[in-house]
Amino acid sequence: MALLRKEDVERAEVPAALEALLGPASRFEGKLTFQGTVRIDGHFSGEIVTEGTLVIGDGAEVEGTIQVANAVIAGRVNGTLRVRETLELKATGRLTGEISAGTLVTERGAFLDGTVKMEAPAEASAPAV
Repeated sequence: MALLRKEDVERAEVPAALEALLGPASRFEGKLTFQGTVRIDGHFSGEIVTEGTLVIGDGAEVEGTIQVANAVIAGRVNGTLRVRETLELKATGRLTGEISAGTLVTERGAFLDGTVKMEAPAEASAPAV
């Protein structure tokens, strides 16, 4: 049996095929569309649309409208979030707003404030890329 440090587990959860990274000292305003996986560790304000996976790191702040296939949230998100498949809210995650997801996974300590609607994956609207 292998023992892992917390840092190793967090690194292991990020998909290997990371398409782009918005670093901790970065700020971005506007519309972000992409394929694959994008990780945000900085500040983002605007709209995010993808058929891929969005990872919001611990310490990141995102405000706006998000439409994705999958999301992993360890930072702060405020706005409208539509996740067609799986939304994973980590212990450090803070999610405020209107949320719809096919599957919602929350860790102990996660904060969720808003309206939550669970939808079957086929019923959730697919984002327009």
